[in-house]
Amino acid sequence: MTKRVVLIGHPVAHSLSGAMQQAAFDKLGIDARYELWDRAPIALPDAIGELRDDAFLGANVTIPHKERVVPLVDRLTEEAQATGAVNTITREGKRLVGHNTDVPGFKVALDHLVGRQKMPRQAVVLGAGGGARAVVYGLITEGFQRIIVFNRHLHRAEGLVKHFGRSASHMDLRAMPWHESIIEAELAKTKVLVNATSIGLTSEDSPVPAEALHGELLVLDLIYARTRLLRDAEAIGATIADGELMLLHQGAAAFTLWTGQPAPLEVMQAALVEARSSGLRSAEGEPAGGDSSEPTAATVE
Repeated sequence: MTKRVVLIGHPVAHSLSGAMQQAAFDKLGIDARYELWDRAPIALPDAIGELRDDAFLGANVTIPHKERVVPLVDRLTEEAQATGAVNTITREGKRLVGHNTDVPGFKVALDHLVGRQKMPRQAVVLGAGGGARAVVYGLITEGFQRIIVFNRHLHRAEGLVKHFGRSASHMDLRAMPWHESIIEAELAKTKVLVNATSIGLTSEDSPVPAEALHGELLVLDLIYARTRLLRDAEAIGATIADGELMLLHQGAAAFTLWTGQPAPLEVMQAALVEARSSGLRSAEGEPAGGDSSEPTAATVE
């Protein structure tokens, strides 16, 4: 019987993850089908309940559900518990286990961005959704000593900081109001900038004015595209990366959790490139617009 894996979000129509995961299943001869489930928040409990059926290997979860799904599963892994967000679900019999593969995916992307340099200790993170939670937890566990979180809705950023209060007690983790002058002042004294918002996904907008950037920055935009932010940063000599590696490696980690087999990375990456060339730009098709209260495109949220 063909097994089912689903991506649950609202919306999900422009997902890159479907192409990536289906290519991996097909390459390894796994009889599984990856489906896109557009489910509004009110329908989320029923959707999660369906996953307990033996027909399913598991699921991915994207915005706006990554935090909402936490109380709906039976057990959380360390990363899911620490971040308060779930992007992958597996089954143990009828029990559901929530994972967060965005965390290891982000660490791969961060290591690649930093390269042979010494790992920095200060960062600015834009956004406060599930993707941003994975980023902040990844930075904390990599030994960063100062992380400033900006979000258009300050209370969301403050909620994120409060969530990590215990694990970040040894460091300076704080939320600040989304004002250009404040962002510029913080960027002037930091090395790493991570955009975990959807700003730039479907427009030429950038979350940060070009004049606020500087050439010493390491800029990671989780959006799987060459955004205005990345182009502006590259133009002044900053080191840049888009969300491809994070998307690829979080997806590979999810694939292994569902199947118990190593993910065919090259096949998955080729499928991403092909899907991107056909016009798809996001991992899970989050809505257009610049509301940075929710995370962005490149992570399977």
